[in-house]
Amino acid sequence: MSIFTPTNQIRLTNVAVVRMKKGGKRFEIACYKNKVVNWRAGAEKDLDEVLQTQSVFVNVSKGQVAKKEDLTKSFGTDDLTEICKQILAKGELQVSDKERHSQLETMFRDIATIVAEKCVNPETKRPYTVSLIEGAMKEIHYSVKANKSTKQQALEVIRQLKESMGIQRAHMRLRLVLPAKEAKRLKEKLKPLLQVVESEDFDEQLEMVCLVDPGCFREIDELIRSETRGKGSLEVVSLKDVEEGEEKF
Repeated sequence: MSIFTPTNQIRLTNVAVVRMKKGGKRFEIACYKNKVVNWRAGAEKDLDEVLQTQSVFVNVSKGQVAKKEDLTKSFGTDDLTEICKQILAKGELQVSDKERHSQLETMFRDIATIVAEKCVNPETKRPYTVSLIEGAMKEIHYSVKANKSTKQQALEVIRQLKESMGIQRAHMRLRLVLPAKEAKRLKEKLKPLLQVVESEDFDEQLEMVCLVDPGCFREIDELIRSETRGKGSLEVVSLKDVEEGEEKF
């Protein structure tokens, strides 16, 4: 789609229109199609790479620019950069039904791929295939949200599949080294955060190899740092504790 703006005759190509209704009025911005999704996913940080022009329109295709007083009344500011960011964040990307369907299909598979990479069958410790996760997502009637990142939605799918099929985040294998002085006390504090302690070796210090839920990693790291005042250490041995082969039904 190509659009001429009568105000300055700049030809806008590959236009993606993001539309937002606010204060009873319609506002639109002209963006580069692929960049809108990247911006919302956090992959693109440069606003100039997303916007074709930092103008706010009433109608992009007709080149009708929004009046300054309407912008101030609706957004509480006439700062075009700030207004464009608001429309990008909350507006609706205008795409054809065919494009929307294709985009949602791609996102559906991307979400399933992330889930398959992060999870295992808790009984066999084997990873699931992407197609198996896709089937499970269809069974729970998961609806993809075009304005949310695939990573956010993958975490939501994991929560739902835990209930329906007992899926589990693959454990991380960590090596913890704790100073002898704090070892006993700190071990008690860490215990609720550790899924499995595979080995313990106490000499001049306590060394443990254990499996943990990835969601607990930051808490364990902060606990060791603060409680040992930097004398303890935490090492990631493997990001995923999995068995060879894939889980198939």
